[in-house]
Amino acid sequence: MSSLGVQLHIQDHHVIMDNGILQVTLSNPDGIVTGIQYNGIDNLLEVLDEEANRGYWDLVWSETGSTGTTGTFDPIIGTKLTVIVESEEQVEISFTREWNHEDKNVPLNIDKRFVMLRNSSGFYSYAIYEHLKEWPPFNLPQTRIVFKLSKEKFQYMAIADNRQRNMPLPDDRSPERSQILNSEFPEALLLVNPIEPQYKGEVDDKYQYSCENQNLWVHGWICMDPHVGFWQITPSDEFRSGGPLKQNLTSHVGPYCLAMMTEVQSWPYDFPASNDFPTSKQRGNVSGRIRVRDSFVSDDHILGHGAYVGLAPPGDVGSWQRDCKGYQFWTRADENGYYSIKNIREGDYNLYAWIPGFIGDYRYGLTINITPGCNIDLGDLVYEPPRDGPTLWEIGYPDRSAAGFYVPDPNPKYINKLYVNHPDRFRQWGLWERYAELYPNEDLVYTIGTSDYAKDWFFTQVTRKKDDGTYQGTTWKIKFQLDNVSQTKIYKLRLALATANIAELQIRINDSKADPPLFTTGVIGHDNTICRHGIHGLYRLYSIDVSSTLLVKGDNTVYLTQAMSTSPFVGIMYDYIRLEAPSSSTSA
Repeated sequence: MSSLGVQLHIQDHHVIMDNGILQVTLSNPDGIVTGIQYNGIDNLLEVLDEEANRGYWDLVWSETGSTGTTGTFDPIIGTKLTVIVESEEQVEISFTREWNHEDKNVPLNIDKRFVMLRNSSGFYSYAIYEHLKEWPPFNLPQTRIVFKLSKEKFQYMAIADNRQRNMPLPDDRSPERSQILNSEFPEALLLVNPIEPQYKGEVDDKYQYSCENQNLWVHGWICMDPHVGFWQITPSDEFRSGGPLKQNLTSHVGPYCLAMMTEVQSWPYDFPASNDFPTSKQRGNVSGRIRVRDSFVSDDHILGHGAYVGLAPPGDVGSWQRDCKGYQFWTRADENGYYSIKNIREGDYNLYAWIPGFIGDYRYGLTINITPGCNIDLGDLVYEPPRDGPTLWEIGYPDRSAAGFYVPDPNPKYINKLYVNHPDRFRQWGLWERYAELYPNEDLVYTIGTSDYAKDWFFTQVTRKKDDGTYQGTTWKIKFQLDNVSQTKIYKLRLALATANIAELQIRINDSKADPPLFTTGVIGHDNTICRHGIHGLYRLYSIDVSSTLLVKGDNTVYLTQAMSTSPFVGIMYDYIRLEAPSSSTSA
C-alpha cells in the first residue's frame, strides 16, 4: 500500500490524480479520462484512439415531442476545472459545463466529478445534471460513462460467474471481416474473417451481454500479462430507471466497459463533497412483511416468498416500469415475506410489489414520506391478485418472463459459443427464425392436458417469413375440453405478457374468423426484446370476460392472433395464461 497520500498535478491541458498505486490523467478542462496507469501498464486505455474517445461521460438527447431513443449525441465536454477537495486522504475534482440560451447543447448544467482516495486501486466518478424549470423541456433517453480499454491487453470479458469468455477483437467487426445480419439492427455482425479463426461463424452483438439491473453490480475485463482486471462497480442501482428487471448494456467487444447509469457494504459513500449526494444519515429505511390472499389457492394467507418490493415515485399500479425521472429502491423479500429497504433518499414514494407465482401488481395505498433517519415499519401488507374463480387450466408460470417456455437451439450459422448449453440460451441471434422452421405449414397448437409448455410453447410469437421476403402474422391455438358449461355465467381469461414489440394481439374463441374478435390489445409495445436477446420487457396483464355463450361442452379452442407483420422482430412473449371458471361454478 502507498503511504504517500493522494497528489494532484494540474497542467495546461491535463490534470493528474496519483495515489502511488494508481494514476489517472484527465484532459483539462474537458474532463475526459485519457490515461489510467496501473501495475506497470502505462495506459489501460486504448492509446490508438483519440484522447477524447477513451474514457468519458456522454448522453443522447432530443427536443421535446421527439420519439424513440435516437437523438443528438453529446460527449459532454467540460469548460471549467474546479478543485473541490485536495488532501493526502482524498482528491475530488469537478469539470462543469453551464448552459445558456444561445447554446445548441442539451439544456442542462452538468458537473462531472472524479474522486481518488488514499490506498485505493480505483477511482470514483459521478455526475450532477441540473435543469431549471424555466428552461426548455427535452428528452434524455440515454446517459452513461464509457471506458475503451487497450485491445492488446484486455481480451477476456466477465459479466457474471457463468457469463465470461475470451472475446473477438474490435477489428473483427470491420466491414472487411464481418457482415451485418439485418439492416434494422446493424449492431449484430456475423464474423466471417476474424483475425483469430476460432471466432469465425460467431455472431457478435453487444445486446447479447446485457444484464438486468438487479444483477448489474460489477463487470469488466481481464488482462493476462500482467494480471490486471478493469472493473466497473455499481454499488447501488437507485439511479436506474425501469425497476430491477430492466436490461442495460454492460461490457462488449471494443473492449468497451460502460455503465448505463461491489462496494455494496460501503454504500452510500460518505466522501463525495457534493451537497446533492446524501449520506446514510440523510436517508431513511422502510420494512415490513407482504403476504398473499387467494382463496382459490389456500384458505390461509400465503407468505410472499421472494417478493420484489420497491419504493418508486408516486403513480399508478405498475407505473414504476415506465418512470425515468425519479429514484427507485428495490429489494427481495425472504422466504417468510419479510423485507427491508435501506438508505432511501428523502422524498415521497409509493411502495410497489409483485410476487413470483401470482399475476398482477401491488401498490400500497398511502404515500410514504421518507425523512432523514426515519425507520418506517409498514407491518403486514396483503396482496389480493386478480381472481374471479377456480382455475380451469393454465399455461406457464407467472414470473414476468418467457424463460420457462421452449427456447430452441440456435441456427448453427448464427451462434455465440458462450450461450451454448447455457441458462441464457435465449440470447442467441436469429432464434425467431426457428419458429417457421419448426412450424413450416401450420402455426403452434397447444392442447391442455397433453402439451408441456416447457417443450411445446415457443418462447415468442413472431411473424412468419414468406417466400417473397415479406412477413405475415401468426395464429396460435389453445385446445381444451369442458365437461360442462355454466349457463348465463362469465368466465375469465387472464393473459399476462412478458413483452411486446409493435404487436397487436387478437383473441377469438371457437371461431377463428369472428369479427370483431372477443378482445384486441391494439398496437402495443416498443420493447425491442426479440432482436436484443431479452426474455422480458414491460409487463402487461389483461383480464378478459368470456361469456358462457362462446363456450361449448366438449372441445373448445382459443385463437391467439398476432396480427402485425412489418418485420421479423414484431411479436410478443407470454408470461402466463389462465382460464377461470365462474366463482360459483363446478366446471372442470
